[in-house]
Amino acid sequence: MMDLIVGWKMGSLRNVYLDGMILMLGLWLPNHAGTCYAQDPDEVRLELNRAVEFFRTKVSVAGGYVYQYSSDLKKREGEGAVGPHTVWIEAPGTPFVGQAFLTAFQYCHEPQLMLAAKETADALIQGQLQSGGWDNRIEFAAQDRRVYRYRCASTGAEDGTEQVKQKNITTLDDNKSQLACRFLMNLDKQLNFSDRRVHEAALYALDCFTSAQYSNGAWPQRYQDFNHQSKSVVVNATIPVAWSREYPGAKYANFYTLNDNTISDMILLMLDAWEIYADRRYLESAKRGGDFLLLAQLPEPQPGWAQQYNEQMHPAWARKFEPPAITGGESQGVMKTLMTLYRRLAGQDTDARKYLTCIPKALNYYRKSLLPDGRLARFYELGSNRPLYMNQQYKLTYENNDLPDHYAFVVSSKLERLTREYDEISVLPIDELWETPRVRPPGRSSAKNQEVTNILAEIDSRGAWVEAGKLRYHGKQDSTREVIKTSTFCSNILALSGWLGNEDSHESVAD
Repeated sequence: MMDLIVGWKMGSLRNVYLDGMILMLGLWLPNHAGTCYAQDPDEVRLELNRAVEFFRTKVSVAGGYVYQYSSDLKKREGEGAVGPHTVWIEAPGTPFVGQAFLTAFQYCHEPQLMLAAKETADALIQGQLQSGGWDNRIEFAAQDRRVYRYRCASTGAEDGTEQVKQKNITTLDDNKSQLACRFLMNLDKQLNFSDRRVHEAALYALDCFTSAQYSNGAWPQRYQDFNHQSKSVVVNATIPVAWSREYPGAKYANFYTLNDNTISDMILLMLDAWEIYADRRYLESAKRGGDFLLLAQLPEPQPGWAQQYNEQMHPAWARKFEPPAITGGESQGVMKTLMTLYRRLAGQDTDARKYLTCIPKALNYYRKSLLPDGRLARFYELGSNRPLYMNQQYKLTYENNDLPDHYAFVVSSKLERLTREYDEISVLPIDELWETPRVRPPGRSSAKNQEVTNILAEIDSRGAWVEAGKLRYHGKQDSTREVIKTSTFCSNILALSGWLGNEDSHESVAD
């Protein structure tokens, strides 16, 4: 699952509508042998609707979802075991499922898919914080909702009980709030901006996100107010004379955060918001974000990027396994984002080419930094440029033979792909750099027919796809051996709806 999530994050650095969404969903399909082809659209339509009805009426909690369930639906997991009234935000959670419903509807126009998408949007609206975004979860049990400052809930106890301190922290980490807002934006557009609640929730989130942006163009990992956002100093990043090799345990949420592509995801969200709502505030926000990425490039001889920066624009510690360093991971996402900015702004801004200027020296630096196996270290030491790792005791080391297993200290290289794209867009005419993708179902083929046949053969009497698997967070003694995965459901309904969509390719707008 973590490999898929890494793929989703890199995919999100392209386009959200179709290309990014399909990459994020992964379209993972079981590789089963089969001999017959599904040819009956009525059967495919019937099973698609049966699966969607099961998921939205039996699996959903108020329109929201988690990552996976025991096959009897009694146990549920996000990034941890959760109870019966909690849903999850990070992919493949609630907005991930909502976007799958919406994309599937755009493929084949089945009404129940739009109904499901609207229900999921309502779950997100119920979980939107006063600070504009979302926590990693949404609670629907009354006693748990009191802990959060949800926009749609009262801000204090009204039943005579003691008022509790409420959480109001929007998280931008791991594309959580960005993904939720993006789904609402896409649904808003599909509905021709006719649903007042969806429209207002999307715009409220975007306005809060722009308010949370620092004056130097960066965003924090998470925030709950906007009091400090104007105080950042617009200076170039530099390497400090000295830095602690011991984890300080200090708070890092307010740091300027590239980790997990946080700022890249925000820039792409703002570009899409500009395109959907034609509001130049979002364009200017995206440009300021791009300007920060230029500021954040460290000087020669290490012209890469760090995961996070403090107020002095020095690479800084985050978690105990994320030291001040040049990163080989997020830096590749930064270069992709800068090229995307150039693609989308070249026709609007005569200064757009500045977003390409830093890329050649960064590519050259990272090529020289490749490990013997052709991959990149997640961290390179400031100054020496030696690959930097953590051992099981979370001590910095140059050795990679005792690594914690929960974090990728070595990452794949996308340098060849990035180089090809840079070379291509550097010479392309402006009018060929960007065309807004349209949602189109994938073409039919014998392989797609077989794929659909396999999917239909695996659906059970309830409309569920059950597969072998274990729950991660219910303890070693848990006896679950069959699970229902949200990612599999999303992949399967996209495959079925895409196959159906080739029967009737006309465009439709939901009522």
